[in-house]
Amino acid sequence: MPHSPCPNSPRPHRPVKFTPDKFTHYIGGDDPAALHEAAYRSAHAILHRGRAADDPLVTERLVEFTDVFGIDTVAEMWSHSPAISLPGALWRIYALRDTVQKNAQQISVYYERGMNTDWAARVVSGVAAPPTELEIITTTDEILTGAYTGEFDIALERFAAFCRVVAAGEESTAYLIEPGTYSSEPQRELNNDADSRRSTPSAEVQAEASTRASSLREHSRKLKGTAVELETAAAKWRAGTLDS
Repeated sequence: MPHSPCPNSPRPHRPVKFTPDKFTHYIGGDDPAALHEAAYRSAHAILHRGRAADDPLVTERLVEFTDVFGIDTVAEMWSHSPAISLPGALWRIYALRDTVQKNAQQISVYYERGMNTDWAARVVSGVAAPPTELEIITTTDEILTGAYTGEFDIALERFAAFCRVVAAGEESTAYLIEPGTYSSEPQRELNNDADSRRSTPSAEVQAEASTRASSLREHSRKLKGTAVELETAAAKWRAGTLDS
């Protein structure tokens, strides 16, 4: 994966520069209508200029923008936009990539647990097996790169498929840790009551496991919702009706 650029290090000339100032230029103040218009104008301008550029360094800088300047810069621009819109879709794919960058190890575990549950989504997402941390990071970068160098709707659908596999893995993990199903050791026959008592988690451990299982299921539900939003945005992009 390309090394994330340092904001103070010299880089070759790029015909299109995307900096916080470039994003801030579109901000319309605190007025909701102005913010709405600014989000749409900036999303369309940035996607169009990014897709029109033939310099791979421009694409690299777009993909790695949040690595350098933080996810808050993108959130300020697009997080308030409707999900089924260009700024809303861009916000979701950048937020997903940022989450992967920060939690690659855990997400790789969820992906591995979910990839045999939803085969179709696994194929569409394109993560190679085994889904190591590096593979997860590399693939999400490739998908975001494709938003600028390939078909935008395909990139949205690949991110949606990625969400579905991870969501399936979170559900599987929730089942494994849920009280009554969780065991820190392989299943085995218990020979007496003493063994049974030693293998039973304490009430505190069970409560903690229950809370974590509930949290995982809730996050899984939200990820599936994000997948539906991205798939809908992709369909509207193909039909030419996204933001129409």
